[in-house]
Amino acid sequence: MADKKTDVIRLLKNAGSSPISGQEIGDKLGISRAMVSKYIKNIKGEGYEIRSSPKIGHTLISSPDILIPDEIKKGLKTNIIGKEIIYYDNVESTNSIAKDIALKKPNGTIVLAETQNKGRGRRGNEWESLPGGLWFSIILKPDIPLEHASKVTLIAGLAVAKVIQEYGIDAKIKWPNDILINGNKVSGILTELNAELDGINYIILGIGINVNVNIQALKDDVKATSTSIKSETGKRTDRTAFFKNILQELEQQYIRFEAQQFAGIIDDWTKLSNTIGKEVTIIDPTGTIEGKAIGISENGALLVQNGSGIKEEVIAGHCRHKNG
Repeated sequence: MADKKTDVIRLLKNAGSSPISGQEIGDKLGISRAMVSKYIKNIKGEGYEIRSSPKIGHTLISSPDILIPDEIKKGLKTNIIGKEIIYYDNVESTNSIAKDIALKKPNGTIVLAETQNKGRGRRGNEWESLPGGLWFSIILKPDIPLEHASKVTLIAGLAVAKVIQEYGIDAKIKWPNDILINGNKVSGILTELNAELDGINYIILGIGINVNVNIQALKDDVKATSTSIKSETGKRTDRTAFFKNILQELEQQYIRFEAQQFAGIIDDWTKLSNTIGKEVTIIDPTGTIEGKAIGISENGALLVQNGSGIKEEVIAGHCRHKNG
């Protein structure tokens, strides 16, 4: 039923402002007019505004803010990412689902959900995944040495920040995996790796973006340091168009990544970083590192120079800025 319903929506959208009759819909989809009426009723119940006239047909007036895989794929300019999109209304975690199916799914497969009950950030922290956001995981199978896997976080942050900037918003990257607007978090990235000594089996790239999320609905300890695209622009963003832009930019960065064009990636990432040049405290499993963040190494690690002038490379950890 879901596929036919999507087909009905597609026909209504393709018709634009011109009415399309139930008979025509039925003929195109090979179903009865009675079944078309049933689908139209269900579609209206999901928030679509449809004007129906017995002798004229059905006209789509407006659509709810929901994501439809067919609409995302329509005109999507990618060859790898998004050829298969697995969509859910609600899940515990898109990363968990992606890990369960990764070995049998092709490179670039996406698991997408409207909401998550147990969205995860780094270090096991909860990520609130409310309606209006983008919550998705991409299964990647790069043909690249294992030691370069950590750079996936860099290309993801770069892609998300670049697209947000295209919307006229000054987004910055906080190492290692947060996208900030005016110091508040709008997006987070979680990468999980499955590999063996001879190479990478897959990488799960999980991304959450507060697009049209109502920030006031977040928990008190989160909303004070969070923002959304809607909060910054004062208007709703077309999530489907925004998501397409994200996927297309991600693919371009992923192509550079597989080609091992790391110098250019690191240079572009550094230009959008709000961590480089700041005094930082890094907390990782081995302890605490303090100093000035001076750049990104060829290996994708954060370079931190302490008061004695000694440089340390930090692959991962929780980063705090001392000076804003």
